Amino acid sequence: MKTGKEIRQAFLDYFKETGHEVVKSASLIPRDDPTMLFTNAGMVPFKRVFLGEEKRPYRRAASSQKCVRAGGKHNDLENVGRTARHHTFFEMLGNFSFGDYFKAEAIRFAWDLLTRVYGLPPEKLYASVYEKDDEAYQLWQQVVGMPTEQIVRLGEKDNFWSMGDTGPCGPCSEIIIDQGPAFGCGQATCAPGCDCDRYLELWNLVFMQFNRDGEGRLTPLPKPSIDTGMGLERITAVKQGAPNNFASDLFSDLIQTIETLSGVKIGQQETTDVSIKVIADHSRALAFLMADGALPSNEGRGYVIRRILRRAARHGKVLGLDRPFLYRMTQVVAETMGDVYSEVRENLPLTVQVVHKEEERFLETLDHGLKLLSEEIDRLKEQGENRVPGTLIFKLYDTYGFPLDIIQDIARDQQLTLDEPGFENHMSRQREMSRQSWKGSGEKELQEVYRRLMSRDLKTEFVGYQTLEAESIILALIRDGEETDTVRGPAEVEVITAATPFYAESGGQVGDQGTITGDQGWLIVAETAALPNKTIIHRGKIQEGSLTVGETVSLAVAADWRTPTARNHSATHLLHGALRRVLGEQIKQAGSLVTPKRLRFDFTCFSAPTREELHRVEDLVNEIVRQNQPVDTEVTDFDRAVARGAMALFEEKYGDQVRLVRMGDFSQELCGGTHIRRTGDIGFFKIVAEGSVAAGVRRIEALTGPEALEEVHRREDQIQALADLLKTGPEDLSLRVEKLQAQQKDLERTIARLNKELMTGGGLDGLLGQTREIQGIKVLAALAPTGEAKELRDLADSLRDRLGSGIVILGGVQDEKALLVTVVTKDLLPRFHAGKIIKRIAQAVGGNGGGRPDMAQAGGTKPELLAQALKEVYGWLGESS
Repeated sequence: MKTGKEIRQAFLDYFKETGHEVVKSASLIPRDDPTMLFTNAGMVPFKRVFLGEEKRPYRRAASSQKCVRAGGKHNDLENVGRTARHHTFFEMLGNFSFGDYFKAEAIRFAWDLLTRVYGLPPEKLYASVYEKDDEAYQLWQQVVGMPTEQIVRLGEKDNFWSMGDTGPCGPCSEIIIDQGPAFGCGQATCAPGCDCDRYLELWNLVFMQFNRDGEGRLTPLPKPSIDTGMGLERITAVKQGAPNNFASDLFSDLIQTIETLSGVKIGQQETTDVSIKVIADHSRALAFLMADGALPSNEGRGYVIRRILRRAARHGKVLGLDRPFLYRMTQVVAETMGDVYSEVRENLPLTVQVVHKEEERFLETLDHGLKLLSEEIDRLKEQGENRVPGTLIFKLYDTYGFPLDIIQDIARDQQLTLDEPGFENHMSRQREMSRQSWKGSGEKELQEVYRRLMSRDLKTEFVGYQTLEAESIILALIRDGEETDTVRGPAEVEVITAATPFYAESGGQVGDQGTITGDQGWLIVAETAALPNKTIIHRGKIQEGSLTVGETVSLAVAADWRTPTARNHSATHLLHGALRRVLGEQIKQAGSLVTPKRLRFDFTCFSAPTREELHRVEDLVNEIVRQNQPVDTEVTDFDRAVARGAMALFEEKYGDQVRLVRMGDFSQELCGGTHIRRTGDIGFFKIVAEGSVAAGVRRIEALTGPEALEEVHRREDQIQALADLLKTGPEDLSLRVEKLQAQQKDLERTIARLNKELMTGGGLDGLLGQTREIQGIKVLAALAPTGEAKELRDLADSLRDRLGSGIVILGGVQDEKALLVTVVTKDLLPRFHAGKIIKRIAQAVGGNGGGRPDMAQAGGTKPELLAQALKEVYGWLGESS
């Protein structure tokens, strides 16, 4: 057993043989946890199981979970490349017990795997236990015969784990390997628990045995559980005798590629070694995050991804890589890991496109940032300063992606220091703003009543694929956030039944509406939703009578709601297929909304589709509609469905068994939504809008069936109304508008010519005639025949030149706003100041302004007061002179 791939497989095989369910890695985007940016530990996909909110068909499990620690509480970003073990992306090997086995078995499994299967020397292994956990201390001796001198007690900081401030928690025990003095700090006190690399933490065994309440009290859990985690990168490095994780075969292909591209070998100098490691690590993070649907942006997880990418690109600069290269690194990730994680290979076209474009943008930004820093350093030196301000450091860091170390290097070369406290103040404010703005993964925290229901393992059988009507028993009623046995109307209520034909909102499709009728009353269902364990909740208002837990009721979905919704959902599948055929295989669904009235489809794309391309998409969808191809569904194994070419969507969470929706040979998608029986049932498909909604994400809005036809009629009526208005036929509308535009331009040219004549010829004499002499100063305050700023300034200059000496104040109106210009001849400076004069006039017309002593301009929102304001100038200007 030599390769990282073999080590991973040996772990999973071992636990499969010991009765564990091997669970596929969950997405890096934690759909079920609104508090997390990324999946950062192996237990995250099982969090609801540990909390008792979800039941699984197994009580022990094992996985190799994709993890990212680059934001939030667990953030290793800045440490990557500088230590032997830190990563943004890593794989966590873990085994879990949900109320099945506990400490003794967890210890036995871990010891057996490490010593017998992996062949690690027992004399080199140590165990740390929580200082108060006497049971674990004794079990290490009794179960595996570990000598007491190899067992160490550590405090709560190191060996007590909590899921949060309250909830499940417990002591933990870490298995540590002594790598020898060569890895140590050389201190006489060096021992397990030391921060150096000699005593390396390999595997953490968490014994979840308590529940912590709001007052900090610990009470034993009725079913203690086990959560363990061991980094694949660490155990691989240890097994291969590598001095650090980056020297293992998990990174060898990546590092060789970096060496080939840059011509720089690892091991030559510390600076370039750090850059090579950062690029290798960050390339894996980018490939896996984008394969799971996360894209660069300016907020939330997208901002973190952009930082990862820019940090790697900046380190490429250190190695002399001045052109985009990271997109090539993601190809290497797909080649080396795509056989284990197929999503990395399947989504590679999109990843390559996104990374390449982001790199191009950043390299331009980086050049701007370097120029800005250089100019600022020159300015600081001219002023005799020797410290780069924190504001500038933060701007370079936040806007241009400069890590602190590159700014330090440049500043050091120029004999300057950094205002690091000022930078940290800005960073603290940004972190707080980010915390406040982070909306999580799109799911709300569950109310306590729902947690209690899930812990009872209430389940709803969905029968809505086969029928719109069913009879079932009421399992629970909820009113005002509390369970109750009976609810009398009129009243808002939530109803849970043992079976239902109502589809719960999911996968972008809105929930069904309809009615629930019992012997004593009936309810209009306005909304249908589902809890994380798939229990379906009907929300609505009892119209009359009452409903009671345990009674049998009739459930009926409104056909006029379900049918158009199904039509629109099927149309999104055809739209997705058409976009991929017209725009390219890199197109992926990034979100959707399906309602009875319309559909909305978000997709990854970095340039706006042309009008011709949208027509081709629309035509292709309607062609499949006319072919009236069958819409078939089947439940199958996830891996088998994907192997057959089925599309798995970013925003969805799939189990081992999935529902495959196939529309002829045109579309295959994994989907739990409701659909029509044949594509012809869609009737007609019409795109009504297309635009950008985020960086790299575009949105199409469309209609089907009667709504699409109604939209076409509406547009036809609109065109006919315009044609009637312009006294022409619809077929000649474009020609008529072109003629009107030409006439408009001719009129504008005529007006401009007349204005020029007015302002340069006899028109000037008319304005000059309004000049008054106030205390020996010529003053002209008048309304001009134009409200265009440049024309107003030119006119004021002409009038000033004609006056020779004096003050000119002109006002004009354009777009319902007042515009003012004031000029003062040089012989009257500084006695009169154009900026001060215009400020007073502007205030009179609801505005403000200012400017130079010889020329100023301003605006106002009350043009109706302009004439009076200009008239009053003669009075107060005389007083102020």
